[in-house]
Amino acid sequence: MTELKTAQEKFIEHLQELGRSKSTVVAYSKDIEQLLEYVQQAHQVQMITNIELTHLEAFMDKLSTEDYTPKSISRKTNSTKTFFRFLVDNELIAHNTADKLKHPQVEIKEPRILSRLEYGALRDAAKNDSRAFAVIEVLLQTGARISELANIKLDHIIEDNNKKQLHIPKRDGYAERTILLNKAAISAIEDYLNERPQIEESKHLFITKTGRPLLVRNIRATITRYFKLAGIENAKVNDLRHTFVAHHLAQGTNMITVSKIAGHKRISTTERYLQYIDKVSSDEKTELGVL
Repeated sequence: MTELKTAQEKFIEHLQELGRSKSTVVAYSKDIEQLLEYVQQAHQVQMITNIELTHLEAFMDKLSTEDYTPKSISRKTNSTKTFFRFLVDNELIAHNTADKLKHPQVEIKEPRILSRLEYGALRDAAKNDSRAFAVIEVLLQTGARISELANIKLDHIIEDNNKKQLHIPKRDGYAERTILLNKAAISAIEDYLNERPQIEESKHLFITKTGRPLLVRNIRATITRYFKLAGIENAKVNDLRHTFVAHHLAQGTNMITVSKIAGHKRISTTERYLQYIDKVSSDEKTELGVL
C-alpha cells in the first residue's frame, strides 16, 4: 500500500514528465497537499487506498465554509479527479474514488467581447510601443492564450509557401497547432523585430531590454496599462481571445476551424460563443481574421 506523501510525489513527477508548466505543477501540488493533509488530520487516513468518497466530499464542503469561491472549489475538484485518475492508471488504487465527486455549481460569466471601437482604441494607445503593439496584435489575430504567447520563440514563426505562420507547441495539455498569420500580425511582428534587442542567446520572441523572456505577469500588466490609457473599462487580457473567437464566428467562419485555431479542447467551448455574436455589429465583421 502507498502512503499519502509517496502518492503525491509520484503524481508531481508524472506532471513534470508530461512537460506541464511550473505554475501548473505548483497549483496541482498545493491542491493535493491540502486535500491529503485534511484526510490525514480529520479522518486519520495514512494510506492512499483508504481514502473514501465521503472524505473527498467532506473536504469540499469544508472549503465552502472557508470563503472559497465555487470556481476555486471546482478547480480543486478537478485537481482531485486528475490525481485519482493517475492513481488508477498507475495501479496505486484499484477503483477511482473520485469518479462520483461532483463539481459545485459555477456561474459562467458572459465573455467580454471588445467592439471595433474598443480594440481600435487599444491599438492606438499602444502604437508607439512596438513590443506592446505586437503582443496585442498577435493576441487579437490568433486567439492565442497569454501563456502560449509568453512562450513563443523566434523559430515558432515559420514560412511555408511564402505564407508566414505561428506554430504553438503542445503545452499544459493543450494540443499543438499552426496558425496562418495575416498582414496585420506580420507587420506588427516585423516592426517589433526591427527594435527588439539583438541578444543572440535570447530565443523567445518577446523579451525584456536585457534579453529575458517576457513573463505572463509582464504581459498582463502591460496590456492592463494600455486598456486604461485607451479608456476601456472592465477588460482583461483574455478578452482579446474572446474577441477573436466571437468575431470569427460572427463573420461565418466554420466553428470547427475556429475551435482548432483557438486550441479549445471541446467544440462545446467554441459553441457557447454563438449566443454572444449578435453583439458584433455587421460593420465589425471584417476587421479581424487570419483565415
